[in-house]
Amino acid sequence: MTLSTKGRYGLKAMIDLADYSEETPQSIACIAARQSISDSYLEQLMAKLKKAGLIKSIRGAQGGYVLARPSSEISVGDVLRALEGDLAPVNCMELKGEQGCSGRDHCVAKTVWKRIDESIQNTVDSIWLSELVEDNRRLREQDGRD
Repeated sequence: MTLSTKGRYGLKAMIDLADYSEETPQSIACIAARQSISDSYLEQLMAKLKKAGLIKSIRGAQGGYVLARPSSEISVGDVLRALEGDLAPVNCMELKGEQGCSGRDHCVAKTVWKRIDESIQNTVDSIWLSELVEDNRRLREQDGRD
């Protein structure tokens, strides 16, 4: 499975937002500058994250974006699914719970696809933004950036 730039940049932006928006809302420009993402692309990602209910915008001079719920309640899976859609490793109807695959009764490979899919879902759903924020802060401390 390969994540697109939507998933990669969006996750970076969400970690940044979780890290910096505890005190004040963060602007697109600030997040984009810290994460080396273009403002216009980040704006598109933020719209998807907002639509998914992961972030909210605050209007006004001191406005910007904040998380819609605590970082300890937002998983990497929540973020990636909001940006990437389905995270299944293959386009298999059986994984999606759909009928119609002519070889489904004789397909041994679907067992492999199901196990990989379960592993991916379990992994991304067990990593919380709050954990990544702590890792990020630790790295900045080691680098002497904070």
